[in-house]
Amino acid sequence: MLILGLETSTLRSSVALVQRDRVVASASLGVARRHGEFVAPAIRFCLDQAGVGADRITGVAVGVGPGLFTGLRVGIATAQSFAAARQLPTVGLSGLDVLAFRERYVDRPICAVIDARRGELFWAFYRSAPGGVQRQAPMQVGTIDTLVAELTAHADGDHLVVGDGALAHRDRLEHAEATVAGPDVAWPDAADLAELSAPRFEREQTDRPDDLRPIYLRDADARIGWETRGRLRGGTAGERTDG
Repeated sequence: MLILGLETSTLRSSVALVQRDRVVASASLGVARRHGEFVAPAIRFCLDQAGVGADRITGVAVGVGPGLFTGLRVGIATAQSFAAARQLPTVGLSGLDVLAFRERYVDRPICAVIDARRGELFWAFYRSAPGGVQRQAPMQVGTIDTLVAELTAHADGDHLVVGDGALAHRDRLEHAEATVAGPDVAWPDAADLAELSAPRFEREQTDRPDDLRPIYLRDADARIGWETRGRLRGGTAGERTDG
């Protein structure tokens, strides 16, 4: 099994090839608004570095949000195009789940937080579980004040908070007695995404490419109309300014 992972839901884009739990090749770019320019060359780079052809890939995993509108469109549309052309199964996973998965070995509750722009954050709470992590409640969107109130209200306390949204509000979160993880784990990564998706490919709990949909937690984003704007095959449709 060789999985292609695509994660473009935040300011950082990444692409990876993962064979079960081994990263074969990866590439990342931490430059905002460059998702469309980066993804296709990064796929080619990873294939070249791994010394394999696209025909060796057995599945495509992609980040489906919540996250930045333009990045989501690029990642999902690229996954749809690549998988449909080769009749491959796909798996779409939340970047919040991927962030929490990176911290799956800690013995404390985890809160994954992504910068949603417009003065808001996306977040979700997790607990370590056999094989990874388990989300404790639905994903949410709101202000830092709301997140701090939730952290304070949790009886178990002592949360590990991870993600770029956490870094942006480190002082407020630490004042709420949370531990903020460092910048090395601040963004969901395609390699972790692909590793997390592997059991779903093995169990054949997959989607057809055209069934992939972004996760929108804000009505304004949903109303933009994914279908009416097209699926941005290969990252070439008109851009929208995130924020």
